[in-house]
Amino acid sequence: MSTSHAAVASPARVEPLDARAVRSLHRHAVGASDARRFVEVDGVRLAYDDVGRGPTVVCLHAIGHGAGDFMRLAARLGDRHRVLALDWPGQGWSDPDREPPTSRRYAELLDGFLTAVDAGPVVLVGNSIGGGAAIRFAAAHPASVRGLVLVNNSGLDLFDATTRIACNLMARFFRAGGRGARWFPWAFGAYYRTVLPLPAAAEQCARIVASASEIAPLLAEAWARFSAPDADLRGLVPAIACPVLVTWAVGDRANQLKRSRPAIGRFPNARLVELPGGHAPQLERPEAFEREVAGFLAALR
Repeated sequence: MSTSHAAVASPARVEPLDARAVRSLHRHAVGASDARRFVEVDGVRLAYDDVGRGPTVVCLHAIGHGAGDFMRLAARLGDRHRVLALDWPGQGWSDPDREPPTSRRYAELLDGFLTAVDAGPVVLVGNSIGGGAAIRFAAAHPASVRGLVLVNNSGLDLFDATTRIACNLMARFFRAGGRGARWFPWAFGAYYRTVLPLPAAAEQCARIVASASEIAPLLAEAWARFSAPDADLRGLVPAIACPVLVTWAVGDRANQLKRSRPAIGRFPNARLVELPGGHAPQLERPEAFEREVAGFLAALR
């Protein structure tokens, strides 16, 4: 793993709550746990959880979410694996980035992060843009990746006019939230209950909804770039030689399975598992998701 682009520092233990933290309590609740650690990568202080011992599994969340999405999975796997769950910049407990949120930027930060925490060869579990970063990293560093678990992945869509129109509309929606539109918190709550509709995800969904005004500007930046040519990862798929488990919550309206199937079919060594839910089966169908991931990891051993 290269560190040519990223200045790294040694991981640090949890820090006391300061004034900056008080201003961001809502997004903090979505992120890493009370046992979180921090590391600086390319000038960005990133928060993460580090649980268990053994071969390393790294969990990468969707945009606007946080490391808390994978707390249950870490508890399930921690007796046999070291599980790292990262907060992306400006989400959870991580500081903002000087660059916009894209799968390319996140893959660069992931590279520096894995070097800083001495992760060794890893299995990457990535949801949405987290899966996009995982694909980019695996394509660039095949010897460092033992396997991929891709969860309602971004970057595999058809990238047609429908994609561009939908992404532009969502970016406008979140820009209104960033400007402080009075209706936005209510509208965001209604929207997110379609993103995470199943009861098992209700607590994390409520935390995300509470952070609506804090994360709206970042979501606007992300959605404005989701339909850009650089977000298209389909050309990288045939080069991913490691085993791949693709899990998909089939009710996803943004990353639709039917539009992503052609790209999924081009992975050389992949298995697709369809699950109920809207976007994050690790939250919505945790038992089934954990069972699939545990089986995938056992097969790698």
